[in-house]
Amino acid sequence: MEESPLLPSQRPHIYHGPDGEEQEGGCFRAQVVEETKRQLGLAGPLVAVSLLQYSLQAISVMFVGHLGELALSSAAMATSFASVTGFSVLLGMGSALETLCGQAYGARQYHMLGIYTQRAMLTLLTLAIPLAFIWLNTTTILMLFGQDHDISTEAGKFNVWMVPSLFAYALLQCLNRFLQTQNIVFPMMVCSGATALLHIFVCWVLVFGLGLGSRGAALANSVSNWVNVALLAIYVKFSPACLKTWTGFSGEALHGVLGFLKLAIPSAVMICFEYWSFEMVVLLSGLLPNPQLETSVLSISLNTCWMVYMISVGLGGAISTRVSNELGAGRAQGARLALCVAVIVAVVEGTIVGSGTILVGNVWGKLYSSEEEVVKYVGRMMPLLAVSDFLDGFQCVLSGAARGCGWQNLCAFINLGAYFVVAIPCAVLFAFVLHIGGMGLWMGIICGLCVQVIALVSVNLCTEWDHEARKAVNSVQKTRCVVDSDQITPS
Repeated sequence: MEESPLLPSQRPHIYHGPDGEEQEGGCFRAQVVEETKRQLGLAGPLVAVSLLQYSLQAISVMFVGHLGELALSSAAMATSFASVTGFSVLLGMGSALETLCGQAYGARQYHMLGIYTQRAMLTLLTLAIPLAFIWLNTTTILMLFGQDHDISTEAGKFNVWMVPSLFAYALLQCLNRFLQTQNIVFPMMVCSGATALLHIFVCWVLVFGLGLGSRGAALANSVSNWVNVALLAIYVKFSPACLKTWTGFSGEALHGVLGFLKLAIPSAVMICFEYWSFEMVVLLSGLLPNPQLETSVLSISLNTCWMVYMISVGLGGAISTRVSNELGAGRAQGARLALCVAVIVAVVEGTIVGSGTILVGNVWGKLYSSEEEVVKYVGRMMPLLAVSDFLDGFQCVLSGAARGCGWQNLCAFINLGAYFVVAIPCAVLFAFVLHIGGMGLWMGIICGLCVQVIALVSVNLCTEWDHEARKAVNSVQKTRCVVDSDQITPS
């Protein structure tokens, strides 16, 4: 019987290099070292990309923070609302490409990456239209939820100027996943770095130079996101590295949208449950006594948490790529090894980041505000942030592996239970019943993270990787057969 190139190798003394080539050297230590180098080579640029792309919002909030407490709290509320109702949804939908493109690349079905990406672009751009209408009604929605009138009004003005960035963000997520699953990460880092540097200048010109205030910061976000999209699109179009995977726009992208949605919707739900619970902390802080202080401090805490989380996002992206590539190629043991290495890296990273968070606690708030009351409150929050940063980094790696396997449906249920059955009720209990305030809200989030980590660890310990590899190979083969049959024309 002829051996299929997609079936797992039965030769234990062979492992595979970065491009799938076979390499001798069955020593387990050599495989671990090789896998560690490969993941760090992916994770390093991906961490930089995540930090640089997230820094656009953080930089904007920093500029607005020096316009006054109302400007800071309203911009923080606006960005939280934008993340809940727009960015997190598009991020989740786009993450379906980590499974589809990653497994197709591992199976060497290179042309399918372009088709999947184009299909995702059309879907996400269409979805951005109703999301834009929600942003245009930010003020009304916030006031319906009992938020402060002045904060809600200014937040609404901020999000009106943010609408163009919604469509740019949709395309950006697709291009990021398209390149990431091919292990093309350095160009992403260069484009994101250039955009972040430009963003500082654009923010200063629009906020202070032209006197647009917080509206200028919002407009700067839109400009910078579109610049990033343009740079990546130029690279994909003209780079030889994408010659096999991007063969031009294809009518095949219009087909199979429902199949894409079956994976994209659970992906969005999985991501949104997690992101929404963190953002709800800021929204709930507006209901506490002294809402301007609480909202400002919680928004700074959330911005700090997201900034650190971008490191974990890079690690999660690396393990998602490695697991999906290995499973798509039918290499179960390679996927298992990749996950083990990623967990060790995540523990080390979490320990370092948590320690650093505590060390900078007394000065971190000064980057965001000149108000002494705000700075001191932020300092008291930092130990809690250190705990959540450690747990969040650990679960992010496990979630990345889950996306590589295509477990989005299961993870959606896990995140639902962890955040909306445990985290949010605990946050309300600590903050409003036990009167711990903003710190109580964050303690509730930590409770949810603990549940999520325990559930994800249990799932991974019970995984049969040989079965997952066969399932991925069958999925890729089925997709290839469907595409080939669509391309056959009657004679």
